[in-house]
Amino acid sequence: MEIKTKTERILMFMHILAWVAFIGLSIKAGAILISYGVSCVNHTAARNLYNGLDLYNLREFNFWYYTMSVSFIFAFSAMKALVVYLVIRILSKVNLMNPFTVEVALILERISYVLAGTSLIALLNNAQASWLMKRTEIFQVELASGEFIFMAGLVFIISQVFKRGVEIQSENDLTV
Repeated sequence: MEIKTKTERILMFMHILAWVAFIGLSIKAGAILISYGVSCVNHTAARNLYNGLDLYNLREFNFWYYTMSVSFIFAFSAMKALVVYLVIRILSKVNLMNPFTVEVALILERISYVLAGTSLIALLNNAQASWLMKRTEIFQVELASGEFIFMAGLVFIISQVFKRGVEIQSENDLTV
């Protein structure tokens, strides 16, 4: 019988939580996409696009602006799901005996790029929302962008530390 350390149990618990978050975020992104499809056929479906999101006035004003808004919201949700999926990949590849691997460092770097892209999507959405508000007085959802650019920078720094850890670990393996 193998005795797991506290760290291994925590990582296993985090792996399970990451799967739950990934499934939830994937369902949210899919629900937004399906609701958009329904609202293309039935105009009134835009009143409750997802979880009380009401873009009916925007849908009636201009279908193109409505499509752009829903696209930003969908992309934002899908990119968050992608970040969690990449975290799942990291958690499945972490080996506590040999934690610094090139693969984990590259996935961390990819996470930072996806987080930066998520921030960019949020900024574009917010720019469109404020432009539409000035032009049409139609309120639109604003997405949080600052947190994602901060997280992207933080994860990028961690990925660089992991890359350096890989270099040091390989140097130590060569000296033995």
